[in-house]
Amino acid sequence: MSKAANTRPPQIAHLSITLDGVTPKVSRIVAVPLGICLDTLHLVIQAAMGWSNTHLWLFRARGCSWGAPDPDFGFADGPSDASRTTLIDMIADIGTNRFEYVYDFGDHWSHTIKIVKPMPAAPGVAYPLLIDAVGRCPLEDSGGPPGYMDLIEALRDPSHPRHSTLDWPGPGFDPTATDSTKLEKDVADLAKLMTPRRRRPAKAKPKARRTSDDGHF
Repeated sequence: MSKAANTRPPQIAHLSITLDGVTPKVSRIVAVPLGICLDTLHLVIQAAMGWSNTHLWLFRARGCSWGAPDPDFGFADGPSDASRTTLIDMIADIGTNRFEYVYDFGDHWSHTIKIVKPMPAAPGVAYPLLIDAVGRCPLEDSGGPPGYMDLIEALRDPSHPRHSTLDWPGPGFDPTATDSTKLEKDVADLAKLMTPRRRRPAKAKPKARRTSDDGHF
């Protein structure tokens, strides 16, 4: 292998993440290494979206699925181990640049993910990296897209039967507000954990001092 091949920067991809079934639109664009394991990609999506990572999840594409083991049954009759599959391996297996991420099997928050643009990593940039964020992440345990949309409608419409009885999330809730600063920080914190630390060169041991024959120890 040539020296030039060894010095090539690692490959990354821009991922477009869109939450299905909700309005206003909720979407993110993140840059991640193509060699990222799917269990780590799950954490990136959680941080970029603003979820709390308190429910089950999986990736799906073309009849295949990847996720975490069942606490009681492991991977028997379940998804493949996400910790043993990288993004680039999944793409090679399914032969498509589009797949699904499902969070919370009760509320069933489905995200459509598209690989927008593979490219070399930029020198000195830590990945993953949040590039763009649109819309506020829905409230956890709000009933999935149908329940969340009904909640938004009840907050907006004074004539809605539930409008006068709602005490959560409050009248000031804005589904279009995006706390980009927090989302960027949360994704950046993951990048710090994923970046291998450089080992400091070992300090040279001090030379032993020679003593004269009549010295005392």
